[in-house]
Amino acid sequence: MNLKLELFVLPVSDVDRARAFYEKAGFRLDLAKDITGDYRVVHLTPPGSEASIIFGKGLTTAAPGSAQGLYLVVTDIEEARADLFRRGIEVSEVFHDGKGVFFHGHDAGAVVHNSQGQERIAGPHPRACRYGSYATFSDPDSNGWVLQEITQRFPGR
Repeated sequence: MNLKLELFVLPVSDVDRARAFYEKAGFRLDLAKDITGDYRVVHLTPPGSEASIIFGKGLTTAAPGSAQGLYLVVTDIEEARADLFRRGIEVSEVFHDGKGVFFHGHDAGAVVHNSQGQERIAGPHPRACRYGSYATFSDPDSNGWVLQEITQRFPGR
């Protein structure tokens, strides 16, 4: 049996502002529908992704901005960062995790120790580790996204 992640409900405070942000970031608009005054749906898909995001009015009780660690996988972190920057999206500088396992903090700065003791070190992974370079950005509600460069997947992926 295959289980594929299809959709993530994103908590936002202003549907129109969120839609404008994600379209500016290059996400494809799949659906925008006002059902009733209390129920509105916007569905978008990142370029090249099989999974999508959905937000609107009446979709979730989660607090706007509470979604963190949403990963977008890219094959070239510098190119992806530059593309978002050209589109007017504020994106962090490229960095790597000092512990080399999995970045899951969103603090700004060259070297940051988060509550789990991880380090965020400026620059791409020094050995071009195939899962090791990152950049971050946030939407207008502070939902946190991570770009992760994956140049070659591990076997079976």
